Amino acid sequence: MVLGVILLVLGVIGLVHPNFNYHKQEEVAKIGPIKATVDEEKTAQVPAAVSITLLTVGIVLVVLGPRMKQQLL
Repeated sequence: MVLGVILLVLGVIGLVHPNFNYHKQEEVAKIGPIKATVDEEKTAQVPAAVSITLLTVGIVLVVLGPRMKQQLL
């Protein structure tokens, strides 16, 4: 059930905010002990299909979690 809630939250976040930015540091030159690096800002996009799948699986786990526990007892 906890996993279901986590997946549910991730699915909602993915639908509400599908793009996120991150920084990547890349080495462009190295001369002896001296290094030249560039800090690039990149954008990643979470596909809507992935967010919907996470949301659906999360809902199923939250709804069926207590039922499965009762059947095991």
